[in-house]
Formats: sequence, structure tokens, C-alpha cells
Amino acid sequence: MKRFWKEAAVTAQGDGWGIALDGRPVRTPARAPLLVHSLPLAEAIAAEWAALGESIDPAAMPLTGIANAAIDLASPDPAAFAQPIAAYAMSDLFCYRDDRDALLQAEQAAAWNPLLAWAERRHGIEFALAQGVLPIDQPAATVAALRDAVLAQDPFRLAALTPLVTIGGSLVAGLALVDNAFDADALWQAVSLDELYQERRWGADSEAQKARARREADWHHAARFLGLLR
Repeated sequence: MKRFWKEAAVTAQGDGWGIALDGRPVRTPARAPLLVHSLPLAEAIAAEWAALGESIDPAAMPLTGIANAAIDLASPDPAAFAQPIAAYAMSDLFCYRDDRDALLQAEQAAAWNPLLAWAERRHGIEFALAQGVLPIDQPAATVAALRDAVLAQDPFRLAALTPLVTIGGSLVAGLALVDNAFDADALWQAVSLDELYQERRWGADSEAQKARARREADWHHAARFLGLLR
């Protein structure tokens, strides 16, 4: 679709803010009004629309995309939307340690143990750790508490949490970002640790680096979305 507007602006609507293009309200793909409850987020979304060139490029509007997902996908049934993310409580990346490389094990422990310790304190739980990739069962109370933590999020935080968890493979990392408990860059390094370690050891692959750069960009867009909600 070609650009048809000159000005993108934030408009106050009830207890939230919408985006207007030359005075016409922006709607989601499902035709719902694009309304958010954070003025900084609304301003950032409007800036995405204002910065577009001659054509609408969804890839250039990541905040808009997450807001659309919150409104169209998460809001109708937050519990159903949250289930795939809550399932990561049973297989969090940080609970699986290398069983052959002592140096990698040491790096994993240094980076991941503090994050698991935070989650244990925050949610009153304990994690079981595995050596290797064979699945292990987490305590039922741990799975239940983390599931409750996911279900407690509003649709906008759920929409941002989804790419964080699926990109990183760690529900703990995603919830840490929701709570603003750790820096987004540090958490990205943590969820990328295995890949970066293998790259240092065996050398870089340009295609793998490009794919990781795309994931990193998506990670930081979702983290920024969460920050704008605060």
C-alpha cells in the first residue's frame, strides 16, 4: 500500500491514546481501533508511521505490529494466547547445561545461575537442572508459579513477552524483562550464549550472523515495547 498521509499524530481517546493519519484513526488488521494506554508508546508508534517512506512496510513498524497483536490476538482471550508461552516453564533454556565442554559449562553457570536465582526469589520456586539436552521435569510448583506469572500479564505485555520467549527460549529471561530486573542487552547475551560460544570456538558463519542480527533486532524491539509501557 502506498503512503496516503502527510502527518501522523497521537490523539487522546477515553483513557488511552490512538494514532491518526491526517486526522483519520489507524486501525488494526482486524479493524479494531489502534489504542494504547501509554502515551510514550503511542508517540513511538506514531513516529513509526511518520518515518515511513512512500510505501507501508510492516517490518519498519515493529511497535505497531506488537500493539496489533495485543489488540487483535491477545485481548480476545488472554489465557489462550498465553498458554504457548507459559509452556516454556517446563523447558527453559537456562536449565539445560552442556554435558561435555567444561568451559561452556562454566560460562553457562556464570551467566544463567544469577537469572535462575532471581526467578527463584521472585516467584518462590526451585529449578531442576539438566546436563545435556534430554528433557527433565520441573517441579510442579515451579511450573504452576511461572504459568501464573504469565497469566497475570495484560494483553500488551503478553504480546511483547511472546517474541522474547520464542526468540530466546527462556521464560525466565522474558519475565525478567517484564519486571525490568535485568538489562535487555545482558539478557540477549545470556540467551545467545551457546551460539556465541560456538562461534568463538569454530568461527563465524555469515548467514548465521545475519539470522542472529534479525533475532536481536526483534528482541530489542519487544524489550523497548515493554519499556514504553512502564
